Parts: sequence; C-alpha cells; structure tokens
Amino acid sequence: MEIVWRGVQWTGKVVYFTALFPYVILAILLVRGLTLDGAPDGIIYYLKPDWSRLADIQVWMDGGTQVFFSYAVAVNAHITLGSYNKFTNNFYRQAILVSCLNSGTSLIGGFAVFSVLGFMAKQHNIPIDDVANAGPGLAFITYPNAVTQMALSPLWASLFFLMIVFLGLDSQFVAVEAIISSIIDCFPRLMRNKKRRMVFVAVYCFISYLIGLSMASRGGMYIFQLFDYYSCSGMVMLWIVFFELVAIGWGFGADRFYDAIELMIGSRINPYLYICWKYLSPLLCMGLLLAKIISFQPLKYNRTYEYPDWAQGFGLMLSISSMVCIPVYAIFKMSTANGSLSQRWKRVTSPVLQKHQIHSKWRVNIARNE
Repeated sequence: MEIVWRGVQWTGKVVYFTALFPYVILAILLVRGLTLDGAPDGIIYYLKPDWSRLADIQVWMDGGTQVFFSYAVAVNAHITLGSYNKFTNNFYRQAILVSCLNSGTSLIGGFAVFSVLGFMAKQHNIPIDDVANAGPGLAFITYPNAVTQMALSPLWASLFFLMIVFLGLDSQFVAVEAIISSIIDCFPRLMRNKKRRMVFVAVYCFISYLIGLSMASRGGMYIFQLFDYYSCSGMVMLWIVFFELVAIGWGFGADRFYDAIELMIGSRINPYLYICWKYLSPLLCMGLLLAKIISFQPLKYNRTYEYPDWAQGFGLMLSISSMVCIPVYAIFKMSTANGSLSQRWKRVTSPVLQKHQIHSKWRVNIARNE
C-alpha cells in the first residue's frame, strides 16, 4: 500500500527486485523441470505444432486476445508509464526490447511448465492432453499437483507460489497506477493533492480487496472465471483497441503520429508500423471482434458446469459497462459541440494541437496534412 501511495517514483525502485527475482525462480524451476523423468515428452508436446489447428478460427481468436493479455494492451498501463518519460525518450527501442523480453519469458516459462506436465503425465501414465488444461487451473491446480509428486516438494511449491506472488504484485503496481493517474488527470484540481491521492488510493484498494476476497472463497474459482471471461475478456479488449487505433490512425492521423515520433526520437521508424496503425491492425481487430461475437458461447467452468442465467447476465453487464463508455462519451461530445452535424463531427474528430508549442519541423508537416 505504501508503494502505491507514493506513486510511480517508488514503484520504479521496487520493481527492480519484484520484476527480476521471478526470473531467478523461473530459472531454478526450469532446471529442476528439465531433470525430471518424462520432461522430454512434455517439451516435445510443447514445441510440436498441430498445423490442422490453423484452420480453426478459435485458435486465431485465442492467440490474438492472448497477445493483448500478455502485453497489457488496452488497459492504459503503457500509456501511464510512458507519460512519466522525458519527451525525447527512445520509447521505440524500449518497446522492441520489452516485446522481446515478454515473448522470450513466455517461451522459457513454457519449457518450465511443460517439462513438469510431461513428468506428471508419465507418473500417471496418461496423455499430456489430459494434463495440460487451459485456464487458471493450470497454474493453481495442475502444476501444484505435479509439484507435490517431486522430491523436496515444499521447496518447489514455495518457489513457484513466491514467483506467482511477485508477478501479481508487479501487475497490481501498474494496474493501480494506471487507474489512479487517469482519475487524477481528469480531475487535476481536486485530486492533485497528496492527502486526497492517498485517500483515493486507499478507497480504491479496499474495494478491489473486497472483490478479490470473494475470489478466495470456496466458490472463488467460479467468480474468478466469471470476471475473467467477461470483464477483461478478449471481446472487451478488442473493442477498446479498435477504437484506439481509429483514434490514432484516422482521428489524430497516422501521418501526424509518424511525424511526432520522429520529433521525439530523432529518426523515422519502420514504415510498416504506419500501415499497421491505419489499415492492418484496425481490420484485424474488427475481424477478430466480429468472429468473437458470432461464435460467442456462454461461460462454462471446466467444460462441465453451466453458469445460471443471472450469472451470465451479470457477466454481460461487466462487459457492456466497459464497452459502452466509448460510444457514450462520443455521443456526449457530439451533443455538446456547436454547429451543424457535419461541423460537430469535424470538430470532435479533429485533434486539438497547440501549434505554438510544437517544433517548427513538425508544424510544417501538420500544416501539410491539414
């Protein structure tokens, strides 16, 4: 709580330990997993692709939304942290580095997990397909169950859950800071006060604690799955990312955005990203979103338990509460603007640029694009 109260300055110092120490634990678990009997079977299962699954649209939807989860896209985390950087910070290089580290960590983590799953499958003489269940059960049920069958199981179990705790702390540091910073930026006069910030953080954390506490009850896994499937589902994230891309590529303008990046880092970046901002990424997000909506199925836990109608309705309410913010705010801005409908649309969708504060080179490019 003290770290969250103090803000990103304290968080930046603490994560040097909380972000790096899990790598030490992961390396220990990886070495231990690779020495287990049956580990090669798990590694082969992990690396051997099933090319027939590429024809399944569900695989593409799961893969696309998993990228959003893994990279924390559409949750305001990167925007919040980036806002504390200097204007000339080379975020382009940092983005490439973070992407490589993220994907590399996932790859190495897969070796650590599937080596243990191969061991468990051989111990019980069952196919790995029956062991490698998707979802939170893999981290909180299957893997811990496999760890209990090892020698010195308390040690490996402690290391594994210690890693989970540190990863959770890192995620919460950023998640809370993203929410707090957004509220403070919306109400600067009211919230940019040290005491008020602390009170607001305390209230927010207490409410989050109560919600999380319900997930630690005997039926907590059912509640967790409900929130996971609906409130932060791929459908919600695809919706948000689509409008973010439209705002950047067509509202602010991909040309202006490209020039702004050159002004910040001093060089032109890969033009392929320009094409992504304006065309490829919006089309891909909309395609995945439509596929998600068309193939939508009500939530089931462990493929057996069907949630009651009131629970499904509550879950849909969680999704809609996040998605409806964008069109509601757009309608609000349109209704409060002056002029005819076309004039309102142009005024709302045109970026507000303080040209007197903009570098002369970029000012020329802005004038050219207007």
